[in-house]
Amino acid sequence: MSNSADTPGTGSSPAGTRRFRPIRVLTAAVFALAGLIFFTSFNTAKGTNIRTDTSLLKLSDLIQERSHKNASLDESNGALRDDVDALAGREDGSSKAEDAKLAALEENAGTQKLKGEAVTVTLNDAPPNATAKLPGYPEPQPDYLVIHQQDLQAVVNALWLGGAKGIKVMDQRLISTSAVRCVGNTLILQGRVYSPPYKITAVGDPQKLQDALAASKAIQNYMVYVNVYGLGWKVEKDGTVTLPGYSGTVDLHYAKPVE
Repeated sequence: MSNSADTPGTGSSPAGTRRFRPIRVLTAAVFALAGLIFFTSFNTAKGTNIRTDTSLLKLSDLIQERSHKNASLDESNGALRDDVDALAGREDGSSKAEDAKLAALEENAGTQKLKGEAVTVTLNDAPPNATAKLPGYPEPQPDYLVIHQQDLQAVVNALWLGGAKGIKVMDQRLISTSAVRCVGNTLILQGRVYSPPYKITAVGDPQKLQDALAASKAIQNYMVYVNVYGLGWKVEKDGTVTLPGYSGTVDLHYAKPVE
């Protein structure tokens, strides 16, 4: 006796009707889904190779694009702030003493330009084919040959301890809420991305700044890698320079009053 579902039976199905095989329904569904996927892929690619099309941005390209955009927004923000300050200074009803106090606060906050004698420290990665230059040291791991976050922080902290009146990392002025952070082999500072060599410029007494750098334990440890594996290190007196004022946002998202 045949078990074909195409043969009318005497069960619950009325005589003269035909039922589709489940396998036929499943096959039709698979073809329909495949067609939808092909159509979606074609519509997305617009005739291009979606695996190798060079017009698609890599993640690094997106990061660089956002970094450039942030730089442009910082410049616009700084220009608008100058306009607001100029308008506010016309008739604000303040006395000369109050204006002088405000100017001093702005200078200490890092939002105004700062001119003075300066020292610049430059840090750079070692050559990728570097080997140990001194006996008794192991051959370098890749981690030994790149600048790390703690290296940059050590320089910044030493310069502050040396009495720096203001510090610029790359082309940005540091303020009290600035954070020097590294992700992989790149520096992320206030929404912008930088690659080595890294330059840190500080305005202050050049001799005191250099003495503070030499006295830093963290920098002394860094100098071992400079001498053994060739990490970049250069300290220069710049003469008189002008640091830019901080042009980013100064709004605090989280704060706790000092008790």
